[in-house]
Amino acid sequence: MRLLIKRLLLAGLVIGLLTAIFRHGLIPARWTPLPRLDLANPMPLVVDWQLAELRYDRRLCREMLQSTRILKARPIKDRPLVKGCGWTNAVSISKMSGARLRVGRLSCQAAAATALWVANVVQPASERIFGERVSRITNYGTYSCRNIIGNALWRDRRSEHATANAIDISAFRLRSGRRISVLKDWSGGGRKAEFLRAIHDGACTYFRVALSPRFNAAHKDHFHFDRGWLWRCY
Repeated sequence: MRLLIKRLLLAGLVIGLLTAIFRHGLIPARWTPLPRLDLANPMPLVVDWQLAELRYDRRLCREMLQSTRILKARPIKDRPLVKGCGWTNAVSISKMSGARLRVGRLSCQAAAATALWVANVVQPASERIFGERVSRITNYGTYSCRNIIGNALWRDRRSEHATANAIDISAFRLRSGRRISVLKDWSGGGRKAEFLRAIHDGACTYFRVALSPRFNAAHKDHFHFDRGWLWRCY
């Protein structure tokens, strides 16, 4: 019995280790059995793992960018980590799914997640609720060499922003010119609030952390999305 328990524990440890390795993109995509991420046809059951494969695989990132019209972006040079700050395999974004979104540096996996969110959540929600598409998305930035803000338990831990693996979204502009702001419209009861809640909830499919004004006061004016190690949708 003891031998069986030891074997089961060892098997569980091995499975857990392999899961963590695959989940965080530590094995090149060409060595995994998963089909490559297609932004036009994502596979919900494995999309998180497909996104993770883009974390360090520069070739896979370039191939993705060349094969899609959903995301308009270009690779940028790495900045080696210094004291936990820098980036690897990041891109510069100008547009996605018809919406202008100017981002200077964002990890390839987070950029792909954002593109999937805009294509499959933001634009459909905008058409359903407002009868028109989003033309511009405003953000508060991606890369910032700093620790986590707003949570005393994590104040000594680097933010995902420190590796350009997070993006803060603050507002949207529709083609008609109408503006929807997280700060002004999240707490309302109309269509703007409905839209913001719908797109936040939908972000949880593509991002591992998706925080809204519900989370704490530090997020009262934006959504925080990242592709880090934690899981939190609030």
